[in-house]
Amino acid sequence: MKLLRRGVVIVGGGIAGCSLAILLAQRGVRVTVLEKQDVWRFNSSGIFVYSNGLAELEKVGVLPEILKTGFVIEGGRNIYFDQHGEVITETVYPSAPGTTLPSILGIRRAELHRVLTDRMRALGVAIRLGTTVLSIDDHADDGHPLVATLSDGSTLEADLLVGADGIRSQVRRMLWGDMEPDDTGFGVWRSIHARPPALREKILMMGVGKRLGIMPISEDQLYIYATTNEPGHPRYEPSALHLTMREKFAEFAGPATALLEDIRDPAQVVYTAVEEIRLPLPWHKGRVLLIGDAAHASTPFMGQGGTMAVEDGNVLADLLEGGTDLLGVLRQFGLCREPKCQFVQEVSRRVGEAGGLESAATCAARNDRMRVQAQGDVDSFYRRLHEFDLATA
Repeated sequence: MKLLRRGVVIVGGGIAGCSLAILLAQRGVRVTVLEKQDVWRFNSSGIFVYSNGLAELEKVGVLPEILKTGFVIEGGRNIYFDQHGEVITETVYPSAPGTTLPSILGIRRAELHRVLTDRMRALGVAIRLGTTVLSIDDHADDGHPLVATLSDGSTLEADLLVGADGIRSQVRRMLWGDMEPDDTGFGVWRSIHARPPALREKILMMGVGKRLGIMPISEDQLYIYATTNEPGHPRYEPSALHLTMREKFAEFAGPATALLEDIRDPAQVVYTAVEEIRLPLPWHKGRVLLIGDAAHASTPFMGQGGTMAVEDGNVLADLLEGGTDLLGVLRQFGLCREPKCQFVQEVSRRVGEAGGLESAATCAARNDRMRVQAQGDVDSFYRRLHEFDLATA
């Protein structure tokens, strides 16, 4: 690739960084990935990937292993219950346009990362664990390489440095200043459980000020992903997280009952505050670019954060391959990606707010609307995502 003869440094070994590393290495680019963890440690909860995300993973070249490892929801069926276990409605997620890909798949996060890191190693990507960037020397107009000084005292020369280091990006802090994530006022609770053989659909239970989802992630496991209103970013005692989660969702019955009773150890529970990043354009400074959560971290209510990260990699790799001016490509990348990522953020936030309604009357009205409009909302969202793709093709 002409624009990247000296190679690329990617800071961050999450979904965005790994996907981009694979895509560039497949095109013959020399890639070095820096990851601050000294060994790979990934959140042990699950993640679900809708059909548009599976289409992006197919471009990365890892879809067969993802399908083998994860759990496909046949027919894309999602059942909505209220907190008492009474059915509200059902929806069906669509396949990505022009494909026969599954509508939705659940997978353990650690397994998704294992697939990506295995592919990086197979392609010869240089992975440096326990390493961060201390400084970046970039004079894009003088023909010299970008030079990154690393925490182990070494330096790397490259044509491009990509910050894919998450919502609290070190690279963003170095060049964009102290931009802190926005606290959305939500908290998310996750736990892993054995999957009853009969449970093969995605379930979402709508309570008063709370939501509780149940998603198969393998032949023998599922995970709970549940949200609560948590204004002020409260801290919960780690040693009592199992008790706190069970108390928070004690009113949830039906399919949730046995799973909540199964939460007996704080190590089963992952709790995080829900935050966002909406970095204004440009997403690059010189030859340093931010992608994924470093630029546009979203709330989790539409399940599109991982997909937007992989899609960043696909779009950037394609633009770099066909480009003749690196800074022009980086500018074009931001202009191309911001509208779609911002749309996802806005819809996701609205869905979260609907799930956080705190009076019985407003929740009843919400559930009545869902009976009439839920499928139309699903179809409209994915149709709009496809329209963004057509506009930028």
